[in-house]
Formats: sequence, C-alpha cells, structure tokens
Amino acid sequence: MTSTSTGVSHLQKLCNQIRRDIVRMVHGCQSGHPGGSLGCTEFFVALYFKIMKHDPKFNMKGEGEDLFFLSNGHISPVWYATLARAGYFDVKELSTFRKLDSRLQGHPATHEHLPGIRIASGSLGQGLSVALGAAQAKKLNKDDRFVYVLMGDGEQQEGQIWEAAMYAAHNKMDNVIATIDYNGQQIDGPVDKILSLLDLKAKWEAFGWNVLDCKGNDLEDVIRTLELANSQARKGKPIMILMKTEMGYGVDYMIGSHKWHGVSPNDDELTKALAQLEECLGDY
Repeated sequence: MTSTSTGVSHLQKLCNQIRRDIVRMVHGCQSGHPGGSLGCTEFFVALYFKIMKHDPKFNMKGEGEDLFFLSNGHISPVWYATLARAGYFDVKELSTFRKLDSRLQGHPATHEHLPGIRIASGSLGQGLSVALGAAQAKKLNKDDRFVYVLMGDGEQQEGQIWEAAMYAAHNKMDNVIATIDYNGQQIDGPVDKILSLLDLKAKWEAFGWNVLDCKGNDLEDVIRTLELANSQARKGKPIMILMKTEMGYGVDYMIGSHKWHGVSPNDDELTKALAQLEECLGDY
C-alpha cells in the first residue's frame, strides 16, 4: 500500500516528466488527447504520489485502499503515464499507446487487464455513478477508504451527472471526493459558447454537495485542496472540487486552446514541447 511524503520539488519534476510522457505518447501514434491530459497533470501527481493510499500490485476489488475512477476517459495519456510512473506497469509500455494489441487503449478499457483500470470509461456522464456505487459498497463493507472521481466541465452537460448528484446527497455519500476539470474548453469550442454551465458552484451546492475551489495547475494548491477535502469528508455530504486548469498547460502553443483537445503534435511541435519540459526521470 502506498501513499508517500515526497516533497513538492520532486513532485513538480515528476509533473514535467509525465508531461513529456504525454506528448511523446500522442505523437508516437499521431492520435489522442494531449490538451486535457497536460492540464490535469498536477491533479494526478498529487493524487497518486501524495494523497491516495493505493497498491500498484493492484487488486480489482480495492478493499482497504482508496479508489480512483476517470470519467472523462479521453485524457487517458495522463492516467497511463501516472500509473506507469507509480509502478503499476513498465514505463516502456507507454510507447505502445493506441497501437494494435496494446493494453493502453485510447479510452481506458478493462478487457486488456491493465493494472489500475477498474472500469471502461470515455462515454461521458457515467463515471460519477460508478464511483458512487463503489463508495456505497465501501460503506456496506465498513471500508473507511475514499473514492475519488474526475470529470470534465463539458461533461456537466450530461443529464446522468445530475441524477448521480441527487443520489449522492440524498444518501449522504460522504466518502466520495469528486473533481471537475474546469478548463472552460470542450471538443467543439469554449464551454460557455457550446452550452453554458452558468454558476456551477451554486448548482452543486444547491444539489447538496460541499464545494471547494482549486487552482489546478498549482501543485501545492491541489495538494492542499485534496487534503482539505479529506478532512471535510465523512460529515454527511459528498465533496466536489471545482479545479480551474488551463488546457495544454506546460506547452505554450497548446495552452488554453480547445484545438488541442484531440490533436497530436507533429515532429517539430514535439521537439518544441520537449524543450519546454524539464527531463528528470528518463523517457521510455
């Protein structure tokens, strides 16, 4: 079971390395979703290397450990890179991303039996419901660990999200810590132009959730907010973190643009991206 006390300086270097992994992965197959992956890197590093108690040996049931579910499954590159760097599988396997017979599918799947993956995801709107089911099972089994889930902001346009929101509050699912990647971008453009979410914080509070704000590209603030969420959990309300991020963070020509939601860099763009990211742990 792991949860580490690694210093912020090392974790920041790990963020840089995982961003290198991401751009190399999507470049290698000329397919994938770099923008949201780069924007959520601090969250994944904080969760897997500082906050969660989890076991890289991996047991599908996850008894006695914290669980994580990725609802916006298209940002699989950052999750795969994090799992590899956390010891779930060999880092060299990242080079097989989205290739034939790879366990690293474009959207996470379970039939390849990739360690760390408990559900197939990418059909937006479903992850929160699954996380609530796992959280309820933990309550029934008197397992005191948390269930974490990440969603996208464009994903909040899905009706199933709000059914799950009502269910969680009504059933006092206070072992759930959900996060929304609030980058303001979705595949077709800015969220506010496609279908505005209006006051998202007020909506989640009205649905009975305890809502926290977070600067998602500030590693120390991500850690602080997740620790605060843990301290405020188990008090009768589910927790929601609204995490403000920049799509494409870390690579200057990708930052803030929906155009990099699902486009891979060419050779020159990869070189530019890698030049901006400090190498620290070694590429695969």
